[in-house]
Amino acid sequence: MAISLLLTSLGGIYMSTYPSYLGLSILYGYWGFTTIFLFWAAMIKATRALGGTSRQGITFGLLDGGRGLVSFAFGWLGVLVFSFISIDATETASLLERKNAYQYVVIITSIIVALIAILLIIILKDNYSGTVQAPKIFKRQVFKNYITVLKIPSVWLLMIIILCAYTGYKITDIYSQYANEVMEYSETESAAIGSNLLGIRVLIGIIIGVLADKTRSSLLMIISFFIAILGSLLFASGLIEPHTTLLFGFTIITVSIGVYAFRTLYFSAIQEGKIPMAVTGTAVGLISIVGFTPDIFMGPVMGYFIDQYPGELGFQKVFLMLSIFALIGFIASYAFHYINTKKESS
Repeated sequence: MAISLLLTSLGGIYMSTYPSYLGLSILYGYWGFTTIFLFWAAMIKATRALGGTSRQGITFGLLDGGRGLVSFAFGWLGVLVFSFISIDATETASLLERKNAYQYVVIITSIIVALIAILLIIILKDNYSGTVQAPKIFKRQVFKNYITVLKIPSVWLLMIIILCAYTGYKITDIYSQYANEVMEYSETESAAIGSNLLGIRVLIGIIIGVLADKTRSSLLMIISFFIAILGSLLFASGLIEPHTTLLFGFTIITVSIGVYAFRTLYFSAIQEGKIPMAVTGTAVGLISIVGFTPDIFMGPVMGYFIDQYPGELGFQKVFLMLSIFALIGFIASYAFHYINTKKESS
C-alpha cells in the first residue's frame, strides 16, 4: 500500500506539469494500476486483519466513513488553496491564475499522499503479519488461490451483492441533477445536496459498522436492500414533484442510507462468509472484477435514459432500474445469510 501511495503521488507531480492529452490518458491508466491493482485488495485485507474476528463492522464502517470525510476535506482544501492563490474571486480570475492555483492543489495533494505512505510504513509495519500464516500450497501456486476462492459460494454471492449495491452508489451521481431539473432547485442548492450526502455517508458508515458487529452483516444487507427498493420505487412512481419538497428529502435520505450502508457491509461480510484470511486478497480481486463493473456501464446507461426520455421520465427509468438491481441484491443477500447461518448451526 505504501508503494502504491508513493507511485500515485509521483503521478500527481507529473499532472501538475499540465501534460498533453496523450500524457493525461497514459497517466490515468498509470493511476488505475497504482490505485486499483496495487492498493485496493491490500487495503481490504489489511482492514479485515485489523478488525479481527469481532470488530469487522466498525473497522469497515470507519474505513468508508473516513473515505467520505477525506473526500470532503480534500474538496475544501482545493477551495482554500484557490482562495489563497487566486488574486481575484474565482469567477473572475484569469486562466493563468486558475492554472497556478490548480497546480498548487495537485502538488499539495501529492505531498499529502506521499506523507501518508511514510506514516503507513511507520505505523502499520508488521503489526499483523505474524498472525496470519498462509499454507504452503498458496505460496507455491498462485493459480490454486483462484481455484480455492471460486469454490466458496460466499464469493459468488458477494459478486452479485456488490454489483447491485454499487449500482445504487453510482446513481447518487445524479441526485444533484435530479434536484435541478425535476425539483427546480437552483444550481447552488442542487450542489449542496451532494455535499450534504457526504456527511450522511460518514454517519451511516460508523452507525452501520457498530450495528454489524452486534448482529450480522448479511442481515443488515437484507434490510439495506429493502430500504433501497422502497426509496427507488418512490422515485420511479412519479409521486415526487417540485412541490413535494419533504417527500423528496425523505426519499433521497432513505435511498442514501441504504446505498451508503452497503459500502460498509459488503466487505465486512467477508469474515461472515468464512473466506480464509490467506486468500482474502485473491477473493477481493475476483469479487471486485464483477462487483465494480457499474463503473463501466452505469454512466452510459443513465445518460441514455436521461437523454432519450427528457424530464422526470428519464430519471424514473433510472430509479426503476435501481429497484430491479436492489431486488436482485436482496435475494442474493438472503441467500448469503441463509447459507452462512446454516453452516454455523450444522
